[in-house]
Amino acid sequence: MPHYSAPRRALPAAALALAGLAAALTGCANADADIPPGKTVVVASFYPVAWLAEQVGGDDVFVRTLTEPGAEPHDLELTARQVANVADADYAVYVRGVQPAVDDAVRLHAKSRSLDAASVVRTLAPPEETEGDEEAHDGVRHEEADYDPHIWLDPSRMAGIATALGDRLAAADPGHAPGYRQRAGATAARLTALDREFRVGLAACKRRDIVTAHGAFGYLADRYGLHQIPVAGVDPASEPSPKRMADLTRRVSSAGATTIFTETLVSPKVARSLAREAGVRTAVLDPVEGIEDGSSGDYMTIMAENLRTLRPALECS
Repeated sequence: MPHYSAPRRALPAAALALAGLAAALTGCANADADIPPGKTVVVASFYPVAWLAEQVGGDDVFVRTLTEPGAEPHDLELTARQVANVADADYAVYVRGVQPAVDDAVRLHAKSRSLDAASVVRTLAPPEETEGDEEAHDGVRHEEADYDPHIWLDPSRMAGIATALGDRLAAADPGHAPGYRQRAGATAARLTALDREFRVGLAACKRRDIVTAHGAFGYLADRYGLHQIPVAGVDPASEPSPKRMADLTRRVSSAGATTIFTETLVSPKVARSLAREAGVRTAVLDPVEGIEDGSSGDYMTIMAENLRTLRPALECS
């Protein structure tokens, strides 16, 4: 069975443990002066779960995101200070399998006060592997995971995670429990409405195949009856071999696809090359793995734009 892989560039366990020990010894010395008093500090691994933490936590939390805006989250390496931030946080929220360094830091320093978002929803098998996926950008082997972690691309699953996060934060900070649960319910309702827009908008389409830059859209495809054909498999920066490109060109032609979808945060060079070979156009389908620096969009607006991009490409009525 194929496996999802993320670049294995994490700090070794010994370094993570040492960083956690340093955080414990220094205590409040590691606390940031800009954290308002009385706030519950939530560490979020990358944008989708940071957005959820902000929506559910509201004014009761201070959310620290480990992945900087504009950075490709799969490539994250944690500094010793970031490991200390995980250790010092009141709560951590992440998606197991996306960022091995975060997985290790949470396991060693925050396991009892964390939410793996994938643990509260039904997950899918890993996306298909392609040639080149077996190695990372610099030749380092990827670590294998046993499922596809791109759960945030299904709004209905995100609604379930919002509810679970509200319950977890309420338990961690009982004094603000009603607010967490109220905001979680409101966030889940907005996500359910977005899910309804996708179901209606993609119900009647001439085409059902989506040719994507990498295999990130399995949950979106599963939820709305589409079929994903990834240019790259699990590694968005891997470059397919000439043989793979020729095979993809044939698949694009046989599927009758008119569009190859590129994405933000990763170079569109390979997808554009395939589009030229296949004689089709390109359009951006955002995997919402991160926000570009300076962007005014958020999860809801980006997903709504994805729907507007998909409908004409698939000739939906």
